[in-house]
Amino acid sequence: MGEKMSNCKASCSVLLVFFIVGLCSVCQYSAAQVDANQTANLIINASISRPIPETLFGIFFEVSFLLSIQDFDSHLEINHAGAGGIWAELVSNRGFEAGGQNTPSNIAPWSIIGDQSSLTVSTDRSSCFERNKVALQMDVLCDSKGSNICPAGGVGIYNPGFWGMNIEQGKVYKVVLFVRSLGSINVSVSLTSLDGSKMLATANILDSDVSNWTKVEVLLEATGTNPNSRLQLTTSRKGVIWFDQVSAMPVDTYKGHGFRNELIEMLDDIKPQFIRFPGGCFIEGEWLRNAFRWKESIGPWEERPGHFGDVWMYWTDDGLGYFEFLQVGSSLEIRLAHSVSEEDIIYSYLFLQLAEDLGSRPIWVFNNGISHQDQVDTTAVLPFVQEALDGLEFARGDSNSKWGSVRAAMGHPEPFDLKYVAVGNEDCGKKNYRGNYLKFYNAIRSAYPDIKIISNCDGSSRSLDHPADYYDFHIYTSASNLFSMTHQFDRTSRTGPKAFVSEYAVTGKDAGTGSLLAALAEAGFLIGLEKNSDIVEMASYAPLFVNVNDRRWNPDAIVFNSSKHYGTPSYWVQKLFRESSGANLLDSKLQTNSSTLVASAITWQNSDGKTYLKIKIVNFGNSKVNLKVSIDGLGLSSQLSESTKTVLTSSNLMDENSFSDPKKVVPAQTLVENADKDMDLVLTPYSVTSFDLLTESNSIRMPQTDSFSRSSI
Repeated sequence: MGEKMSNCKASCSVLLVFFIVGLCSVCQYSAAQVDANQTANLIINASISRPIPETLFGIFFEVSFLLSIQDFDSHLEINHAGAGGIWAELVSNRGFEAGGQNTPSNIAPWSIIGDQSSLTVSTDRSSCFERNKVALQMDVLCDSKGSNICPAGGVGIYNPGFWGMNIEQGKVYKVVLFVRSLGSINVSVSLTSLDGSKMLATANILDSDVSNWTKVEVLLEATGTNPNSRLQLTTSRKGVIWFDQVSAMPVDTYKGHGFRNELIEMLDDIKPQFIRFPGGCFIEGEWLRNAFRWKESIGPWEERPGHFGDVWMYWTDDGLGYFEFLQVGSSLEIRLAHSVSEEDIIYSYLFLQLAEDLGSRPIWVFNNGISHQDQVDTTAVLPFVQEALDGLEFARGDSNSKWGSVRAAMGHPEPFDLKYVAVGNEDCGKKNYRGNYLKFYNAIRSAYPDIKIISNCDGSSRSLDHPADYYDFHIYTSASNLFSMTHQFDRTSRTGPKAFVSEYAVTGKDAGTGSLLAALAEAGFLIGLEKNSDIVEMASYAPLFVNVNDRRWNPDAIVFNSSKHYGTPSYWVQKLFRESSGANLLDSKLQTNSSTLVASAITWQNSDGKTYLKIKIVNFGNSKVNLKVSIDGLGLSSQLSESTKTVLTSSNLMDENSFSDPKKVVPAQTLVENADKDMDLVLTPYSVTSFDLLTESNSIRMPQTDSFSRSSI
């Protein structure tokens, strides 16, 4: 009986399970049916509008111009956005100073060709550059004749660059190096495969007198393609040779200005209105002794001493310095001087043409006497204040002023148009921040009353207790939380300082290394910023770039290696918002019971002066939505070829792009055939949809701020 009872209980349990499963299935099916028939109305009133700030969407670039002080394979730098990234320099550790100014110095990733019987390599402090004294000494013990004959191909050193140099057939590469020797030299400068077995390009340096440091330039045309190549310097002549500041760059760079073509083109495509630089934690330092100092990052690149960035744990040569970033705000045309002589002191100007190319405004973030671990008391902070004032004089001062004359000597006599500064980074709440901030604020306001000053303290939920033009807002969170923050600024006071959302992104498991889910949440958040752009004037995603070989932060907008690149879904979302800056925000009402829909409407003009109505809708739900759009106060053109629909979606929320499938999650564009003031549209589940509809008129009524309702949009 006991056994029968057990069987009976088991049978009953099975039946109960099937009943519950069946009931749940019915419930799920019913819910799906309801969702499948979900409807919404979007009512757009184009007669009520207000301008969106021209500065709304930009980029944040945190310096990552490094030479690692550890073994090259330890990858201790965050993302390689600068060196090994947008700057087309192929050589890593070109000055042999990855370990700083002391000798012996770490020369990684340079390696030796040959054995100890044929050569020895060391470092000494014999360089001709006063602030970068380390040079490489190569003692060649073998010769082309005699008892110790050099191996075929010679002996020497090679550099693999940043996880391999991308060398392409038919392209020309410029190698610049400094060399010294007590005797005559015969050095081969070559580009080869990573193991040295295949020669891609080579040239010889023959000189009978290099007793003094001599600059040598060589042009190499590649006869083959290899994305994993190296630069090597070899000889078969006995003697001692010193090398320093070895550089190799493709001649074909973005507009001839030293940038990697395809990466800058991706920036150009999103039309950033500002660039926040150089950090981030980079400007704070883990300790103040290792914080970024702008004065050490100007002048000839070969004279910059560099410093150890102890937050991200890398050595930086500061080749991407204060001057280079200020060039973002300049529209001057400056020649690229691939040289290290006194007369050619504008080598390595990362960002020298980004003003013309990207039209971006510089936002300088500087240290306010506070690091992660230590801080200067307010009573002793005046030297740091003076440091900032000197930096502003360098950027904006007359060419006859102390620091303005330094700028002029670097080839830029006209002042830069620097109008935004941030006092510190993420320092609000630290003991001395408020006191230090006020010292900076008062000094800068007195000397430069037109400069907009950004506080680290968040003023979105309560008023600041100190004066500021902007307050900084950072958010890294889950997808659901960021999407819910669409209304973050709805109730923010419209008086007082404006908001600068300088760092935002979905992170954690929702993001992966760049998922559709993350991008959808970010799109919803950006619609909220767009609709609150009367109080939010600037916003930038972070981080911008990552070299896949040194992924220190996930996710990132643009992923690359030496030869390939792709945009994550988050990048493509930014591209969908590129017309928002300087556009007109229209009054719109979204009528729906769903909490997973957000929408906005703007009008913008293209370069031909044509006006478009752009409607952006994020469907953060798992079902399609039948959307009825009604437009009042604006006529639409009947030209079928001029109106488009763009959708960003994929079959799985966690889908990502990759080198093997770089376009797995990218926007798909189609023509809109029946653009009208009343339209019935279908929104794909988990998608961002953008309609660009050509209007009949180029004149749109300007703001009626009294009647403009944030709650309605």
